[in-house]
Amino acid sequence: MDCNRQRKRVCTRVKFLLVSAVLAFVTVVPVHAAVVVSSKLSSESAMIGQMIRLLLDSHGIPTVDRMTLGATPVVRKALLAGEIDVYVEYTGNAGFFFNAMGDPAWKDLQQGYALGSRLDYQANHIVWLAPANASNAWALAVRQDVATANHLRTMSDFARWVRAGGQVVLACSAEFANAGTLRSLEKTYGFALRPDQMIVLAGGETSATIGAAAARTNGVNTAMVYGTDGGIIAARLVLLDDDRHNQPVYAPVPIAREAIVRAYPQIPALVRPLMQSLGSDTLRRLNARVQIDGEAAQAVAADYLRGQGLLK
Repeated sequence: MDCNRQRKRVCTRVKFLLVSAVLAFVTVVPVHAAVVVSSKLSSESAMIGQMIRLLLDSHGIPTVDRMTLGATPVVRKALLAGEIDVYVEYTGNAGFFFNAMGDPAWKDLQQGYALGSRLDYQANHIVWLAPANASNAWALAVRQDVATANHLRTMSDFARWVRAGGQVVLACSAEFANAGTLRSLEKTYGFALRPDQMIVLAGGETSATIGAAAARTNGVNTAMVYGTDGGIIAARLVLLDDDRHNQPVYAPVPIAREAIVRAYPQIPALVRPLMQSLGSDTLRRLNARVQIDGEAAQAVAADYLRGQGLLK
């Protein structure tokens, strides 16, 4: 009798532990939870976010669309709080997140990706998926006719042109001119722009600086841009290569909560070929369709995925 009672107690205890383990797993990682895909306010962030959402949907992973949630601090806070699951960040921003902007790793795509990925996982259990082979860093772009006439392809070429007395007129923002970016470029490449060679636009959105160069407003022939701006193509500008790697690399990279990657472990493999297909030229063309032609980000995203054979 005593033996039978003991066996019953053991069986009961085992059943209790098994039920508790199952309940704990379901509570922590709901297998059928929808993946909340979000983005920053920028059209590029939303477009890539839609690509990721549509890609997951097509492979049977349910999603919720929360695009254009807010600026970087808002979206970042929502991810860390578990209110969203995935959004597209930029590698160089990890320098700000972890107070490490002085680290030279941010000026190299792979090194910056490796460092940011490690820091974010250790601090927050955030998983960095594959990055795009592109950078949305600040840069200079010159009118194509001017670039051709003066053989301008790189920032070193631009510096040579300025030093030789080239008739440069740059449209930029006050932040670009005064917060260190222009000064850093001047120091690295060995040139200096006079105040009369700069037109500082109120607000300083790149759409305005690109528009000024395209229209030759007040003689503007050079514009402050972001490296993947769609307007660069439409305005027939030549993006100058940062050949001495002055600026940090801001490569688009989807980042996700570890819990959602554990729930859907196929996500990294699904997203990788998409992100690897997105180079700077490709992003500029896609961004032009949204920013210049006015197409919806979701429509451009779906069209691109179909063209790449990524939609089931």
